[in-house]
Amino acid sequence: MSNEPLRKLKKIRFVMPFPGLLITDYSFCYQALSFFSTLSRAIHHSLFITHPAIGHHLTFQPFPGLLITDYSLFITQFSPIFAKTPPMYQTLLLLPENGILTVVINRADKLNALNKEVFNELNLVLDEIEKSPAIKSVIITGAGSKAFVAGADITEFNGMSKEEAMAVAKRGQDTFARIENSSKPIVAAVNGFALGGGCELAMSCHFRVAAENAKFGQPEVNLGLIPGYGGTQRLVQLIGKGKAMELLMSAHMIDANEAKALGLVNYVTTPETLLDHTRKILETINSKAPLAVAGCIKAANAVYDESKDGYALEIEEFGNAFDTEDMKEGVNAFLEKRKAIFQGK
Repeated sequence: MSNEPLRKLKKIRFVMPFPGLLITDYSFCYQALSFFSTLSRAIHHSLFITHPAIGHHLTFQPFPGLLITDYSLFITQFSPIFAKTPPMYQTLLLLPENGILTVVINRADKLNALNKEVFNELNLVLDEIEKSPAIKSVIITGAGSKAFVAGADITEFNGMSKEEAMAVAKRGQDTFARIENSSKPIVAAVNGFALGGGCELAMSCHFRVAAENAKFGQPEVNLGLIPGYGGTQRLVQLIGKGKAMELLMSAHMIDANEAKALGLVNYVTTPETLLDHTRKILETINSKAPLAVAGCIKAANAVYDESKDGYALEIEEFGNAFDTEDMKEGVNAFLEKRKAIFQGK
């Protein structure tokens, strides 16, 4: 590699918000990053770029398959060009692509167990999801191949008082309620174990796609506990009281195919095609009117909210749609026999 790309490289501010590189100016990338292809091997961490003008991370298109595997070598060789920027997220990876944000719970060494930091960062991401027009839909998944989320981090439970435990449960329920009631579609792509809090996280999503190796369960009774993040409620809602009671009381795990038969997941895929399959579903949803999609979520969720009249809410949302530019565009496109272009207005 010549020195010219490196001289250009040294002018660029590198930041490390998560274990994927973010580059703030990528006009030079095609030449300079050709060197990095020698580090590329098959792992799940990709290379990302952020553009300061829009503030969103973008997949680097000239090398869409470029994967950096030896970060210690990379940072050692290029440490002079890394800024002293504190990490934005310690437990999550955020991977945006074509309006779909993939949120990866990134604690593979702990089977992606949910701890206080994960909940704090999930809430930060949920804030961004709601306010960012660039994010149309979301996938939640786990790092590695062994687990989606294998449960709560039990080490945090040791010595906890009753009041502290109730506060932890309230925090979990509040976070998962935000996912469930998000105006944008949030789908769980379940790879490996989804147990305890992991199963509860998956159930809070609008629907679930599972890899063949996925396992679901609420094993809390093995610890002298019960689910605390909404599991006793959502499991009954999704698969019916009888089977839910059996799973809750026995701590029995079910595989992906049984979960599909029970209605807990919509599709079962191979591990290799899990994310692609989920993205294709969301690409279809993203092509529809965003405000109408949000109205569907709101009305459907009212079925399980005793404080709301779902039929009345449906009437209200139906009427609200008539005040949107998207409704006018959809009707005109239908009459003119063309594809509608929705703006979310």
